[in-house]
Amino acid sequence: MGLQQTLQNVLTNPTFLAAWGAVVAASLAVLVWDLRTNNSELKSLMQFVWGFTVLYSGPFGLAGYWYSGRTQIDHDSLWRKGFRSVSHCYSGCGTGEVLGISMAIGLFAFKTTGTVILTFSLAYFFGYAMTVGPLMQEGVGLREALWDAFYSETASITVMEIVAIGTDIWLAGEAGMGDVLFWTGLVFSLTMGLLAAYPVNVALIRLGVKEGMMNPAKMGTEMGS
Repeated sequence: MGLQQTLQNVLTNPTFLAAWGAVVAASLAVLVWDLRTNNSELKSLMQFVWGFTVLYSGPFGLAGYWYSGRTQIDHDSLWRKGFRSVSHCYSGCGTGEVLGISMAIGLFAFKTTGTVILTFSLAYFFGYAMTVGPLMQEGVGLREALWDAFYSETASITVMEIVAIGTDIWLAGEAGMGDVLFWTGLVFSLTMGLLAAYPVNVALIRLGVKEGMMNPAKMGTEMGS
């Protein structure tokens, strides 16, 4: 049995699906509790980011939050900045991918090419919007914000979506919206995209292309001062 068939069997196994659903629900519950109890000072945007990261990737997203996103981290690092950065990108791109694939298959009945084009387009749109929106709220002009988003996010979004969309087509390219594999393949592919784009974000921060998201520990210090 090949890798593709093995993954398809796992992703359609009722026992696995029930266990994964329980783990994701528990991970979201822990995240919400910690954000409200210990990290309410995090900006609403980052709370949104972590919520979608855990929703899409369950315990892997929660582990990333615990490692890099809490005010209680003992020190910041390039790898922590990289995970905050890729999660920020992930929340927007993931939303675009879910909407793109669902609309392409369920609404427009697109074939593979049309699905890829629409999904990539919405992933870029939402991914850029996650950068443009906050910049404009800080007073940056639209033109400058759009250029900053294009310059800093394009590589990350491109790698994330090539891996995610490619994985989804490989696993569930023949599945319809009524098939379990359509949804589980989508969720699995999102996490693969996250993992692929993580080292890209680390490299972009290292090279100075991206600044990386603010150290959450400084928020905790500022709130306590």
